[in-house]
Amino acid sequence: MEEHQINAGLSSNQLYNYAADLFVNQDKNSYDVRMALIQQGASEADANHIIEKVEEEIDNARRSAANKDMLYGGLWVAGGLILTVAEIGFIFWGAILFGGIQFAKGAMNAIKN
Repeated sequence: MEEHQINAGLSSNQLYNYAADLFVNQDKNSYDVRMALIQQGASEADANHIIEKVEEEIDNARRSAANKDMLYGGLWVAGGLILTVAEIGFIFWGAILFGGIQFAKGAMNAIKN
């Protein structure tokens, strides 16, 4: 979709940002966002295109966050286990537990997406 002015005076970029705000901050569903965009002057085709792009961006961001949680959680678990096995006199249960929880959180979020 090219950058142009919509009837209400909002550019396609402003409508994109508006739709992202509705999805992320106001927890609106696709139907509500579509109706809000149309009310702001977007055509139905433009509204559908914007919604598709915003949902794709949100999914990518969630997937990326889940992958980072799994990576860093795994590193904490591995580090805690390595230091515990190194027999330096401590059991690094905090690092192992924290890493396990973070990894599980990332895995659950990856499954949801």
